[in-house]
Amino acid sequence: MELDVLLKNGIIYTMEEEGKTVEALGIKDGKIVFAGSDCEAEGFNSLNIVNLQGQAVIPGMADSHMHMYAYCQNQTSVNLEQAKSMDEMIVLMKKKAEKTPEGNWIKGVNFDQTKFKENRFPTRQDLDKISTVHPIVIKRCCLHAVVANTKALELAGVGAGYDGGTGGIVEFDENGMPNGILREQSTKVFDEIMPDPLFDKEEKKRIFQQVLADMSSKGVTTIHTYAAKIWRYDEDINTYRGLDNAGELPVRVTVYMDELFTPEILTEDQKDDAHRIVQFGGYKLFSDGSLGSRSAALQEPYNDDPENRGFVVCEQEEFNAKVLQAYEKGLQPAIHAIGDRALDMTLTAIEETLRVTKENGMSEEEQKHRLPFRIIHVQMVNDELVERMKKLPLVLDIQPVFLGTDARWIEDRIGSKRAKGAYAWKTLKNEGFIQTGGSDCPVESFDPIAGIFSAVARCDKDGQPAGGYGPQEKLSVYEAIEVFTKNVHYATGQQDKLGTLEVGKFADLVVLDCNPFEIDEMALKDIKVQQTYIAGKRVF
Repeated sequence: MELDVLLKNGIIYTMEEEGKTVEALGIKDGKIVFAGSDCEAEGFNSLNIVNLQGQAVIPGMADSHMHMYAYCQNQTSVNLEQAKSMDEMIVLMKKKAEKTPEGNWIKGVNFDQTKFKENRFPTRQDLDKISTVHPIVIKRCCLHAVVANTKALELAGVGAGYDGGTGGIVEFDENGMPNGILREQSTKVFDEIMPDPLFDKEEKKRIFQQVLADMSSKGVTTIHTYAAKIWRYDEDINTYRGLDNAGELPVRVTVYMDELFTPEILTEDQKDDAHRIVQFGGYKLFSDGSLGSRSAALQEPYNDDPENRGFVVCEQEEFNAKVLQAYEKGLQPAIHAIGDRALDMTLTAIEETLRVTKENGMSEEEQKHRLPFRIIHVQMVNDELVERMKKLPLVLDIQPVFLGTDARWIEDRIGSKRAKGAYAWKTLKNEGFIQTGGSDCPVESFDPIAGIFSAVARCDKDGQPAGGYGPQEKLSVYEAIEVFTKNVHYATGQQDKLGTLEVGKFADLVVLDCNPFEIDEMALKDIKVQQTYIAGKRVF
């Protein structure tokens, strides 16, 4: 057989089972047609022979939950990720203000008040120090809270007595005036009036191409990207299809919408096409907020805010109806649930959906053939919730990289007792759950190597806390790579086509500069991708 590509002389981890390796892979028409030894590979011809020189190879890596449009928007904003104080944040924003015409909006992203030496949210008074002639909004790294200056509040009509609406939270000062902090659904008041920086089609294409190339350089071969219309993250599948048709899309893309739509019905030939790389996913719903902004819904009050249990987006009955409606329409519900109260609410909605559809004539066999329900984040569990989860068809979309930031304050937020069930990846693995790895980018970097490091070491890049936070919940290197490779494709029912390096599967793979199975856990974060292939084509 004449191969399109023959990779030889490697340590190729197929990820079919722990420790299984081959030396060579043969690729034809985008698929793996041979996996074996270098000696066996001598029986094949290929005009493109790649000598791996003993380097490690793993399946292409994925991000199971991110916001591509939001990340691309953020490339035009001031990145406040490194700001360690209110003054540093103000200096960064002032640099932008000095170059921005008076009256034009200025946006900052990725601030985290837990990194500030003041350890508090900025207010409109802080942002007024940047400028009073520019409307200014800064968005917290979790995306669930913003702070606005006085000019922005005035333009948005946010004044005394302002109602943030259902699912919205607006804070007021002692004089009854908004202090500039808005959370959850109320933040959309700014998104509705701020110009979209990606409105220009050529600028949008340039930024998308730049980001996609960066993804390839980090070994990302698949992303599941989520729309969030409340924040104007308007994912458009035609953006990706246009890039694909032009031969400029180096990543497989599954698009999840936050509005109901008619699901695609793919033929077997379409499913078997290695070069068909853009598709719709399911329907995204929110149940609560975030722990960082104290808006995640908890069963008991926050440890550091005893009057607050967070909030839920809607009441249980309405939530049940939303999940049921999506499921009956043939869509896969993908539900954001961070706090334990939100997870309880989510499980109730799934249980109710399965009960009602069974009563309405859907057989258990039909239910088994549906895609699993996705629960996104799952940052707090307890024994009772886990037992309920085990009875349901679930995939859990986790973001290990969160812990590098959250470990500093998680016990302050929820106390040591509840923290034992936080980021409990090993417990969930041992209970038999499929966990998929993501970043929630732009909340954190989409670099999957950072996620793998976090899952194994459970600390930040400086090694803090020493030994890792809750070390009993560390995943092994194999388990962590599973989370960012083969597990992701169970969420979309593509596990027979993607995720492992075996004959018959699409040839998505990455070549690494060192072997993750042979180095210290702290060295995992420094691994670099040497080559990236999608359907047998080298894209990096």
